[in-house]
Amino acid sequence: MVELRVGVQLHPQATTMADLRRAAREADALGADSIWTWDHFFPLYGDPDAAHFEGWSTLTAFACDTSRARLGMLVTANSYRNPDLLADMARTVDHISEGRLYLGIGAGWFERDYTEYGYEFGTAGSRLRALEAALPRIRRRLEKLQPPPAGELPLLIGGSGERVTLRLVAEHADAWNTFGPPENFAHKSAVLDRWCAEVGRDPATIERTVAVGVDDVDDIGRYADAGAQHVIVMIGAPFDLAPLERLLAQVR
Repeated sequence: MVELRVGVQLHPQATTMADLRRAAREADALGADSIWTWDHFFPLYGDPDAAHFEGWSTLTAFACDTSRARLGMLVTANSYRNPDLLADMARTVDHISEGRLYLGIGAGWFERDYTEYGYEFGTAGSRLRALEAALPRIRRRLEKLQPPPAGELPLLIGGSGERVTLRLVAEHADAWNTFGPPENFAHKSAVLDRWCAEVGRDPATIERTVAVGVDDVDDIGRYADAGAQHVIVMIGAPFDLAPLERLLAQVR
């Protein structure tokens, strides 16, 4: 248990920027290992017309407001930004945070974002093909940028598709995220291990992260037993951080 890392995802909906930033500062002060937000343009639950803030701008504010926790997007929708631009954005936020950033990315899925912002929604297959094409572009751009990232800037891929997404994780990612419960996580992790064997990747080189609800933070050893290395609790406004505190108490 002592090696299990703990994070929090702060949902940028139905809230104010002041409250989002306060929650990030409080999570950092509590000792969270990581603080995340999401990359959407509209609320994912509750009032569909509630207040909402753009993710990468929010993440930049977190980088300014915190000093200890790693930061990341859980996860960037690949479709929303040119891959080379995304690499440059991530490098810049990494410098603002003094080397504490994860570059989290996925294929995208929320149709309202695409429709209202004028992106082509396509199909799950086309979005995955676009992600596969973007990943080496991101790596190449990061290698060219001056100055380079300030820290390691690990690339995290979020998703659980067994035929394509987990193969892309095995081929490209430094970290991977999916959802609970523990049985789901263990199954998907085993599939990832098989893909690693298929492509010749050491599975131990991929950090295993899992996102859990606020009602699933007790007996967190279930996730450690399933192979998770980093547990991230998802919290919306008004940002009661008691679930994060319960996670931290268990790993300490």
